[in-house]
Amino acid sequence: MSVAFRRESDDEHLEPKFELPIPPGPNLVTPRGQAQIRARVAELEAVLQGLSDEDAIKATRRDLRYWRNRQATIQLMKKPDNARVAFGSTVTFLLNGTERTVTIVGHDEADPATGLLSFSAPLSRALLGAEPGDTLDFANASDAIEVLSVRVLEI
Repeated sequence: MSVAFRRESDDEHLEPKFELPIPPGPNLVTPRGQAQIRARVAELEAVLQGLSDEDAIKATRRDLRYWRNRQATIQLMKKPDNARVAFGSTVTFLLNGTERTVTIVGHDEADPATGLLSFSAPLSRALLGAEPGDTLDFANASDAIEVLSVRVLEI
């Protein structure tokens, strides 16, 4: 019989399961980010104890490997001052005339919908080092950003 008509096992046709990608660069965190990572590890360890389904166990172990890696590589950042935009700063600025406020945090703590931007996001990179009153170029537009205020992230 031709190989083309031979039935292979169903497992050969499943999508491969890959590890969760680790963001490039250092694992910079705020104290709040550190607490969130530790809580996630503890939560997954507790969930794993109660699982019996093999697929759920594999998925939870994969997630746990990611979060344990993130916990092991934490670089807790010092509290910034209020003079310049830095990791952990909350910045209020005008972007093309619209006022916005963002806080610059680590990759795992980031939630753009709530104003928490990763330090590696393009907008964060544009803001880092700026002081109130500075105007910055962004997205191929000159003077697109005007920094209004800088304050320290409250945890």
